[in-house]
Amino acid sequence: MRTYLSAALSAVLLVLLAVLVPVSALSAWVDLELDDTDRYLAAVSPLAADEDVRNTVADVVTDETMKNIDLGPLQETAEQFLHESALSFTATDAFQRAWDSANRAAHQAVSASLRGDDGQAVTIDLAPVIEDVKKDLVDAGVPFADQIPVQETSITVLPADRADGLRDSFRWLRYCSVWPAVGTAVLLVLVLGLSLVRGGARAGLTAAAVVGGGLVVGAALLRIAVAVGRDRVLDEVPGTDRGAAAAVYDALTASLRTTVWVVLVAGAVLLAVGVAGRIVAARRGRTTVPRPRAG
Repeated sequence: MRTYLSAALSAVLLVLLAVLVPVSALSAWVDLELDDTDRYLAAVSPLAADEDVRNTVADVVTDETMKNIDLGPLQETAEQFLHESALSFTATDAFQRAWDSANRAAHQAVSASLRGDDGQAVTIDLAPVIEDVKKDLVDAGVPFADQIPVQETSITVLPADRADGLRDSFRWLRYCSVWPAVGTAVLLVLVLGLSLVRGGARAGLTAAAVVGGGLVVGAALLRIAVAVGRDRVLDEVPGTDRGAAAAVYDALTASLRTTVWVVLVAGAVLLAVGVAGRIVAARRGRTTVPRPRAG
């Protein structure tokens, strides 16, 4: 009976950890990174040098600008020149500043999408970039550069429909904050500690194996959740914006992928130690020769 009870408790613990790991990681991520402007900017700021982002920005700036300019037979030449100029501009410090400024404003859209009653599309407004490109071209004496319209031109990184679908989940995760992670850590300490104190080394090794297995499964589920979320978000992003949206998503979820590896390694170590320890203990038990009784 005791064996069955122990197995049942081990199964419950494994399932509980498998659920707590992804929930803990996601809730802490939403509260500490996604909902914090400075951390959000720290994650996306380096993307100013990302090739996909630079190409997307140059394409969008060029396409939106050429819609408002008619140069007749010079249209194609002007379009190519403008694209090269925009792409060249994305390698400057001015673009980095414009990118940071645009993303600071974009973070407001992220917060609004997560907190509002109606999901709003999360976009990055490229108007500041167009303004700087126009200024550079005018200063260089490029013909018709002063006719480039400066208006809101955005890259979509989270469609409105997807924001609606994620809003309730994000609210719940934000409410949970870091407490699931704290609870998970306390649970691990209690389980391992009580197992050692009340059941000795063998019970401690069994608990370590179960905890390790739960962490491994939880890390795998978290990685699957990040991958599925990426696919679902990008499926609804316009094709012209997909490269930049993918780069933004990957940058924002980098800490989650790091968490996956940390938890996976910790779980694998605990699992290996627990299983190996039980095997060694079992072998020693079988090879131990009982002492003959006196008299």
